Amino acid sequence: MSVAAFSVITIAVFAASCMQASIGFGMGMLAAPVVALVEPSLIPGTLIMSAVVVTLLVVLRERQSLDLRGTGWALAGRVPGTLAGAALLLLLPEQGLSLLLAGVVLAGVVLATMGWAPPPRRRNLATAGAASGLLGTATSIGGPPMALVLQGSTGPRLRSNMSAFFLVGSIMSIAVLAVAGAIDRENAEMFVALIPAIVLGYLASRFVNRILDPARLRWLSIGISSVGALLLIGQQLL
Repeated sequence: MSVAAFSVITIAVFAASCMQASIGFGMGMLAAPVVALVEPSLIPGTLIMSAVVVTLLVVLRERQSLDLRGTGWALAGRVPGTLAGAALLLLLPEQGLSLLLAGVVLAGVVLATMGWAPPPRRRNLATAGAASGLLGTATSIGGPPMALVLQGSTGPRLRSNMSAFFLVGSIMSIAVLAVAGAIDRENAEMFVALIPAIVLGYLASRFVNRILDPARLRWLSIGISSVGALLLIGQQLL
């Protein structure tokens, strides 16, 4: 990998980690379209491993706001979704996976802008968990389904519950992908190289929230994600 490609990926992961630590999701939604343009082989393994680090840091920071019961229902749905996502990853060719990834980002953008907010009941949490598991394991973008259900929560509660869900869910996805042979040495080495950027992104979130409130950060990231997804679609079609 060239220095330029590594620099682009590092910047994308830094920004995505900052977003994840600020609003509770975004590692995949922001970074995946960029990483897929530069080095598709890192999707989804490297980004899912990166998500484990930043979500662990957020859970430790926001642990007093955790709602383990609600997170438990979402994780119950995550299990079958994770298995389905691994199967989908093995069946789809690289171009199909890239187009699916871009489509997931754009669908998340549309739902976010529409403001649709299903109530966080057991059935909705389990359904969102299943959808998140499928999409997160196949494309590393599992945030939108859970964000829709939990968007009415306050900042600390949203971040803590989203991060707890993605911490356990990401570990599930890594285990399933490893068994399926979808995580290789390149994924692991790149993850280790990106750890400083992940930690710096987490630390930067504290300062970013003082300057840019979570609502504005969310809309900024939605815009960046949309551009990345459209560029990815253009690359695959051309």
